[in-house]
Amino acid sequence: MQSARSRDVDVAIVGGGHNALVAAAYLARAGYRVAVLERLEHVGGAAVSERPWTGVDARVSRYSYLVSLLPRRIIDDLGLDVRLRRRRISSYTPDPDAPEHGLLVDTADPTATAESFARATGDEREAGRFAAFYERLAPLARTLFPTMTEPLPRAADVRAAVGDDALWSAVVEQPLGVHLRASLRTELARGVALTDALIGTFATADDPSLRQNRCFLYHVIGGGTGDWDVPIGGMGQVSGALRDAALCAGAELVTGAEVTAVSPDGEVSIGDGESVVRARLVLSGVGEAVLKRLMDAAGTGSSADAAAAPEGAQLKVNMLLSRLPRLRDTSVDAAAAFSGTFHINETMTQLDRAHDDATAGRVPSPLPAEVYCHSLTDPSILGGALRASGAQTLTLFGLQVPHRLIAGAAPDARRAELLAAAEASLDSVLAEPLRDVLFRAPDGEPCLEARTTLDLERSLGMVGGDIFHGGLDWPWAGDDEPLDSPARAWGVATAHERVLLCGSSARRGGAVSGIGGHNAAMAALALLAR
Repeated sequence: MQSARSRDVDVAIVGGGHNALVAAAYLARAGYRVAVLERLEHVGGAAVSERPWTGVDARVSRYSYLVSLLPRRIIDDLGLDVRLRRRRISSYTPDPDAPEHGLLVDTADPTATAESFARATGDEREAGRFAAFYERLAPLARTLFPTMTEPLPRAADVRAAVGDDALWSAVVEQPLGVHLRASLRTELARGVALTDALIGTFATADDPSLRQNRCFLYHVIGGGTGDWDVPIGGMGQVSGALRDAALCAGAELVTGAEVTAVSPDGEVSIGDGESVVRARLVLSGVGEAVLKRLMDAAGTGSSADAAAAPEGAQLKVNMLLSRLPRLRDTSVDAAAAFSGTFHINETMTQLDRAHDDATAGRVPSPLPAEVYCHSLTDPSILGGALRASGAQTLTLFGLQVPHRLIAGAAPDARRAELLAAAEASLDSVLAEPLRDVLFRAPDGEPCLEARTTLDLERSLGMVGGDIFHGGLDWPWAGDDEPLDSPARAWGVATAHERVLLCGSSARRGGAVSGIGGHNAAMAALALLAR
């Protein structure tokens, strides 16, 4: 890492998240002078691993956690040392009204899956409907995912390639709730599917904005299959591999460099203006709301018209347990239940009621949440002594928790309320209190931390704690949309020709994918070659 200084480069990248590192690696490999400017003392953004508890040898993916959308093309192009491991258990979902039974989706044992559905729902055919629901989405995933690292396709072309107008209408043109009710008969199964539409997204099943549909689409197309994999070594291994690729290619990674202004002509000011980087192109790895502020500071308009402030909608709780807790459902081994995505109080009705609670300014009760145990799939994130003791990590992701709940007065009190709601929700399906199995750090404190949208805003500069940097877009262009420049064709355009989006604000950004960085690099290569 080098310190910032006034100089000229071909490309300046604002922000050092994983997308910025992808773009830097591609552009430096092509022979261009690239400087990545990161405010923090390390790169990686939200895709990092940390040891949050002093004296405890456990590396936790503190913000992001699973990988679905990272294309093999990027891994291969950049020679990344990234290993992803598939989980056999897709999910486990206790019945909130009778947590002695639950849905276990075992990808290797359809019989066991069917039996669990029958026990939990009383409907012997629901497992078949559930499988058919996701099988029907397969053509959409197979068609769309390869296009994510190509110039934007037209909507009509994607629709024709999918070849199922009814499916297109169900996912793209009408609220997802309609499709869920038509496809599944039980609130429990509908809720499992609906959660894919609500990660970081504040909406109901029938929201007319279709923001839930767009979130759902991104969740079910990853890798062409929709599978979510565990990064071996933790999320920090992903950002570390990208950092190494950028450095090996010759990119300059400048940490501790807070960008304070960006001008349309490629001038980037750092700190109080004592350092300036002049670039042929500027790539923005920060959210559009942050880019607007930086461009306003330079005395010019932002990359987009004024829009509603981004608002994230999630709570992340990181934990270390001395052992896995016992379940009320004695027919399922705890190791199996926690190795997949463990859904808690996430029926479709509960998810919509939680939205109503939050809209009224209340912490949802019960809080819909999902949990998974990284260390069951990848024990390497724990030190040897912890592994030998039977300790396990646990990550809880709370849904329907919009930024407005914690952004007002008394955020510390609201944080405590959110954490209590998360514990109560998890305890409702356990045979013993969570507190009884929390690992204790050397200072005696339980190994548990809550990361709210306010934490994301303060620590990573994500306005409103929005992990998507704003609303997700459909990953295609409208049939009449102009695609007459490299930036527009790749979905990374701003109002200024020399400023491109390369993070989650890009047209196909969002999640740990590197797609925004890849596509910005492709557009930049075309512009630099002119």
